Amino acid sequence: MRAWSLAARGAGAVLLSLAAAAAAGAQTAAGPPATGALTMAEAVRLALQHNHQIKAQRLNVDASKADEATAALKPNPVFSSVNENFPVFSPSQLTWDNIANNQNYVESLSYTFERGGKRRKRTTVAEDTTDVTSKTVMDAERQLTHQTAQDFINVLFAKSTLAFAEDDLKNFNQVVELNRERMAAGNLAEADFYRISLQKLQFEQDVSAAQVALVQARAALRADVGFDAVPENFDVAGELAFKKYAATLDDLQRAALAARPDLLAAQGGLKLAEDTHALELGNRARDVTGEIEYDRAGSLNALGFGLSIELPFHDRNQGNIARAKVAVRQATESTEAAKVAVMTDVVSAWAAYQTNEKVVSLFQSGYLDQAKQSLDISAYVFQRGSGTLLDLLDAERTYRSTELAFRQALAAYMASVEQLNFVVGKQVMQ
Repeated sequence: MRAWSLAARGAGAVLLSLAAAAAAGAQTAAGPPATGALTMAEAVRLALQHNHQIKAQRLNVDASKADEATAALKPNPVFSSVNENFPVFSPSQLTWDNIANNQNYVESLSYTFERGGKRRKRTTVAEDTTDVTSKTVMDAERQLTHQTAQDFINVLFAKSTLAFAEDDLKNFNQVVELNRERMAAGNLAEADFYRISLQKLQFEQDVSAAQVALVQARAALRADVGFDAVPENFDVAGELAFKKYAATLDDLQRAALAARPDLLAAQGGLKLAEDTHALELGNRARDVTGEIEYDRAGSLNALGFGLSIELPFHDRNQGNIARAKVAVRQATESTEAAKVAVMTDVVSAWAAYQTNEKVVSLFQSGYLDQAKQSLDISAYVFQRGSGTLLDLLDAERTYRSTELAFRQALAAYMASVEQLNFVVGKQVMQ
């Protein structure tokens, strides 16, 4: 009986050390980052630099600027030459004197004068298109930044979970070996030992699942930053951490209305529609073509002048003007819808942020300590020979699940912070 008590005390000591080691890692989810590890800011920078879809969308801005140059061009002058009455079928008359004095030569130069401010309005529409395109690219960069940050947090969570699972497995292996010695000494029933040994399978499964999750999380992050931008075995710097921020819903909504690229693109689309309507009104004015010509008929030299303008009896660009009016109304509704979406996104993200902040605070306010104390008490009771093995194992499972839940809460909180930055459209919480 005395030998059993000493073995039990040894098992309790091991379990107490297990609880202490796990508790020490409760507030920080990972060790210090390796030298040269990738930070979140570096990951975002690499993603914006190497992502091929973003590169392709940025070229749309260059193409739109080329359209600006085209829109600003003036019409080219037109030169025409009409020469008549050459006696090609009477070769005897093809003399220099006959060609110089009897044939007709008409050389003319014409130019179209645009009316209604068409060129200026075309240029404005082209500049509006470039502005909308630029803001659309900014919105795509905002989405890529958010996705990269989320995947980075997933890697931190996967690393934290794997480190905790490996530490748990290492400590539980010591418990199994100690109880194996107790069973060999006759101080522990074989059935109880098998119950302990079977629990090891759960720890091993936790490690395997955490390893797979880390590989998948790293692959997702590498896809964001570019497979050629980081090595295959790259690591990330940082840890799951809780940091409070000073922000209010009203401030975030005002910032979002001023910074969200998709809303700015919608507002730019409204200006584009209005300027397009102005251009269609300008297209209603008919252009004037002026012409000056030189005539030589025989020995007579003369200058001529011409003027032509389309008479808008039927086509006065009515259809395009009406369509442009409809486009203005559509753009107005789209802008209002974008505003509503921005406000809704901020409210939803703010609610999620507050909820996740409360959850993390609850863990830190006592639940982690209670889980640790429960494990300590169960280990102490088991050490004194009063508690049951099932109670001890149940306390260990509870502590493990509480620690994992705490890490999930930290990851969810950090993700909600990035979600707020995403819905606002800039880094308001850093």
